[in-house]
Amino acid sequence: MSHIKRNTLMLALVFGAPANAADVVQQRNIGMELARDVASEAVLACRKAGYQVSAVVVDASANVRAVLRDDVAARFTIELAQRKANMVIMGGTSSGAVSENRGDIREELNSVEGLIMLQGGLPIVVGGYRIGAVGVSGAPGGDKDETCARAALDALEDRIAFAD
Repeated sequence: MSHIKRNTLMLALVFGAPANAADVVQQRNIGMELARDVASEAVLACRKAGYQVSAVVVDASANVRAVLRDDVAARFTIELAQRKANMVIMGGTSSGAVSENRGDIREELNSVEGLIMLQGGLPIVVGGYRIGAVGVSGAPGGDKDETCARAALDALEDRIAFAD
């Protein structure tokens, strides 16, 4: 090995990036079509139960991918649904579980813009990767919002399970 190559290699080892750092990060995210269909299925499930709701689907970084508000759902339901979906991304589990498990910091998390500790948000998981989340708001209670979100994921279960 030449002197120059050896010095270049030594400099790269000494001043290079830490061994675990990556120059390129790959992330799995929900696609537009699946996001749209999850939102639609959630709204339709709640409509069937007699509730007018909004559903928001976000990707793994909490970027909005799909929004659907039923005909007479209050406009505020969109924001609440998005904040529930964001809480799923923040907490790594359902928004109801975060609310239940971290009641000690409820006030602090509720003061963070874009988050709310209410039931009604669920993760969307493909192959062990959380690719997004769905939040639902407008039914009379977070448990009913979550039921509609769950119905959407169940309706698309095969598609989600075999997504790649």
